[in-house]
Amino acid sequence: MSENKHIMTHWYTVIPSAILCCLLWGSAFPCIKIGYKMFGIAADDNMSQLLFAGVRFTLAGIMVIIVGSIMQRKLLHPSPRALPKAAVLSLFQTVLQYTFFYLGLARTTGMKSSIITASNVFFAIIFSTLIFRHEKPSPKKIIGCIIGFAGVVIINLSSGEDLSFRLSGEGLILLSAASYGMSASFSKRFSKTEDPVMLSGYQFLMGGIAMTAFGVFSGGSIGHAGLSGAVMLGYLAFISAAAFTVWGILLKYNPVSRISVFGFMNPVFGVILSAVLLSESNSASPLRIIISLLLITIGIITVNIQKSHSTP
Repeated sequence: MSENKHIMTHWYTVIPSAILCCLLWGSAFPCIKIGYKMFGIAADDNMSQLLFAGVRFTLAGIMVIIVGSIMQRKLLHPSPRALPKAAVLSLFQTVLQYTFFYLGLARTTGMKSSIITASNVFFAIIFSTLIFRHEKPSPKKIIGCIIGFAGVVIINLSSGEDLSFRLSGEGLILLSAASYGMSASFSKRFSKTEDPVMLSGYQFLMGGIAMTAFGVFSGGSIGHAGLSGAVMLGYLAFISAAAFTVWGILLKYNPVSRISVFGFMNPVFGVILSAVLLSESNSASPLRIIISLLLITIGIITVNIQKSHSTP
């Protein structure tokens, strides 16, 4: 079956799959905060946060490998040729992205982090078009990203927010976004010859083990949270396992820009679910949420609109 006829290229599959991934990622924002409270991890305890993330991603990798092996009726394992690819993907998608994010988040505000993180869509498209040459750059892709980014800014607006930029805070969040952009392009390239499910499982496993080891040796620790804590950690692992695996499959069969632009939905779901699960009083108003969703939707449509004679 040719790539442009695969079921994962059709809009009736792409739209719900991408939105499901964004919904899962959006739910991670409040669930991580809840998890920190359950396991007694302080907001400024970076090493314990990295340890928590490492355990989460290790479990996510195990989940993907087990479920993928069952579905394919064979043990998923990387070949000698695929192992370095999984390692590279793990470096950018898990280790660097989340290490930079957690360290930077401790030195800046949540609003700034959400806005800067949304720039990962720009990085993904820039790397895909200018460096990896997966697709051609076009004005409509840039315009669509700007419109979608405006939606992220609106939902995160805060009248008392300053515009300072520090390399140790906002700079690390920007590096985290750039790491994601690189991982999206690497995922697109590697999945042409390798199983994206296998890549997802083993990159999580390797990255999770590395982050766990680093967190332990750096003095991080997590407390005992009982059954409720185990369930929350399991759900966070499921978020990563399900969302990144589906996202990787979407990237395999679609242009990076077509899929990455949906990432603007992540902070919107994060704000909505934080208001529901954490009862945050400073969440965006319904009007700002509606305007934000409208702009992001327009941005997604703008990036993905095709001429009648074009092929995906």
